[in-house]
Amino acid sequence: MHWLALHLPQLSLEAFAATLSEAERHAPLALVVQHRIVAVNGAAAEAGVRTGLKRATALALAPALRLAQAEPARDAAALQAVAHVALAFSPMVVLDDGPATVLMELASVLRYHGGPARLRTRLHDALAPLGHRLQTAAAPTAAGAALLARWGQAVEGDRAGNAHGGLAHGAHAEDLDALRARLDAAPVWLLGPGREHWEALQGMGLHTLADLRALPRAGLARRFGESLLHELDRARGDAPDPRQPLQPPAVFDSHLELYARADTTDQVLHGAGVLLARLIAWAQARRARIAAFTLRMRHERSRRHDADEGVPAHTTLTVELAEPGADAAQLQLLLRERLARCPLPAPTLELALHCRRWVQAEAPSGELFPSRQGQREGLLRLLERLRARLGDDGVLRLQPLADHRPEHAQRLQAAPVQGVGSTPAPAGGALPLHRPAWLLPASQPLHERSALPLLDGRPLQILSGPERIEAGWWDADLAARDYFIARDDGGALVWIYRTRLAEPGGWFLQGRFG
Repeated sequence: MHWLALHLPQLSLEAFAATLSEAERHAPLALVVQHRIVAVNGAAAEAGVRTGLKRATALALAPALRLAQAEPARDAAALQAVAHVALAFSPMVVLDDGPATVLMELASVLRYHGGPARLRTRLHDALAPLGHRLQTAAAPTAAGAALLARWGQAVEGDRAGNAHGGLAHGAHAEDLDALRARLDAAPVWLLGPGREHWEALQGMGLHTLADLRALPRAGLARRFGESLLHELDRARGDAPDPRQPLQPPAVFDSHLELYARADTTDQVLHGAGVLLARLIAWAQARRARIAAFTLRMRHERSRRHDADEGVPAHTTLTVELAEPGADAAQLQLLLRERLARCPLPAPTLELALHCRRWVQAEAPSGELFPSRQGQREGLLRLLERLRARLGDDGVLRLQPLADHRPEHAQRLQAAPVQGVGSTPAPAGGALPLHRPAWLLPASQPLHERSALPLLDGRPLQILSGPERIEAGWWDADLAARDYFIARDDGGALVWIYRTRLAEPGGWFLQGRFG
């Protein structure tokens, strides 16, 4: 087995800051649990704010400090998105019991991805849109890789003034002997029970896992519990460590609470970008292509009841793709177009993104030279954008009908959401090639001279015909005509007809070619 651990040391802070602007992210930030600081960013650390300080003390050190409550549900949603990205590279992905760590089994997929170095490069590129700082480590055991990855945090802890020693970031152990040698030098606070009993272990002079192993196991188990030794045994490979692989949900559903209310569509789009990145990660984990997704915005309700009249509690936008896809830039563009047409009735406080319409399909392969498939994709992208900007009723197409009368042979209908180019042929078959695509709104009467039609006072040269049409008796709109293709003196081709039977006599211009 070969395990890769992805540890996110600042997951909680990054999940909170995801909805902030770039300038706000660089301001002093901190998270609080029960009036104690539990996470700080670099700007707050430079001002002297440390984890463990009281809220009042931190504000005294940094009056401009922005505080927020730590939320496990928000952290879990961000960590799940990281796991979904990992599932696109390995079918064996698990969430570790330790803090903010995802584990991947790579032995069966290393050759497919071109080796460890290439896999890590691709993995980091795929994780980049989520905006998390990573610490990675590889080891023959899952628990061992997780401990090594979390030990990389100690280097950052030293810079922040913590007393723990640490290993260089990105430690890797190729075999069990190398892993055990590294773990012997690791601090005991890496283990879950070790953090719980840190003060007692330190008072006994137990600082490293090697110190822990030197003591009698029975005495350690009686004082600190069996879990401390079990976790160490699993990390060293001395005990089995079965893991259950993570399965992505069948539908995507993610929520995001905005730190500050969004008064403009640009602010909403900024927050929705976080949810779209998670949607793409989920789609890649399921090897899926997105057919449609829905953004729901929860609005702020004013304190005055009379001011809330006519203001909805939620606004819902549905974006449908002409062809299922998983391009983050395209989804962002379509959502931007839809939001531009949707004025916000009230400030937005919370966003929710849902996707229940998707298809199982692999991503399209890249093309060296343009092809018909690539041109069709370009047409679909254009159609998607037009529908998002103009609305469903703003993009229409001509639907052929089984009727010989040109004015009844087609109708306008909404362009299809999916499957452009795959619409079945009408019952009457495709239109003849000798008919023009451009028909006049109403037939134009033509003068004639010596039984020949005139256009703009000049005679037309008849090239082909007649094509006789006699239809419409069933709906009281009889058409009895002889159609001809003619050419004017400028060389342009026109479509004309001469009436017969019940229709008013004479020549008429029906359409133009070209």
